[in-house]
Amino acid sequence: MIRAAAVLFLLGVAGQAAAVDCRDLTHEGNLYTVCEVDARTADLRLFLNDVEGAPLGQFSTVDQTLQTEGKRLAFAMNAGMYHDDRSPVGHYVEDGIEQKRVIANAGPGNFGLLPNGVFCLRSGRADVIETLDYQAAKPDCRFATQSGPMLVIDGALHPRFLPDSTSRYIRNGVGTSADGARAVFAISGNSVTFYEFGTLFRDVLKTPNALYFDGNISRLYAPSLNRADLGFSMGPIVGVAVEDR
Repeated sequence: MIRAAAVLFLLGVAGQAAAVDCRDLTHEGNLYTVCEVDARTADLRLFLNDVEGAPLGQFSTVDQTLQTEGKRLAFAMNAGMYHDDRSPVGHYVEDGIEQKRVIANAGPGNFGLLPNGVFCLRSGRADVIETLDYQAAKPDCRFATQSGPMLVIDGALHPRFLPDSTSRYIRNGVGTSADGARAVFAISGNSVTFYEFGTLFRDVLKTPNALYFDGNISRLYAPSLNRADLGFSMGPIVGVAVEDR
């Protein structure tokens, strides 16, 4: 009986490891935690509200919701800016249903620092797409969340990022490979500038397109690293679901 339980535990750990690979690293003197997901095989989704329309808000609530499917969270992160009622600031699609239209015009704050972009999940791939390109292509995203600014655009840093910027926050975001196979999520361990954060995706993670999710309120759930950040209720959350063994 003990041996069987041990085997089940190891299988669960192996399944989690196969779904997402999280690690800590240092780049240019700054600390980061990076979680890489194989978008071809992982059950990568966005989460916002429960069945009654109330915001899920917390990683623990998302995990509890997945238990009704016999699954659990292997990784999660806040995934886009939101209003006080936790509704998304920009475009949002969940399970094929558009809940908020695309916002393409410039505006206040980081979201409106154009170009911004959309993180799009389709069958077997994940892509960060600049907003105007997204509107033109009209990809059939099962899940999508809009945020801004873009960090990396076709291999180049956002044109407004300054190497000598003094604006520093804990920041998080996502980058994707050109073939859509890799989705790489990162959160800084100390306050960083947009320029510094962008170079992580461009130079270290090698993602030609990357999108900023948020700063200051950035949070990560990575049980493989014994990490489950706590805080006030969030809006959109991105996460990987695995079988609960």
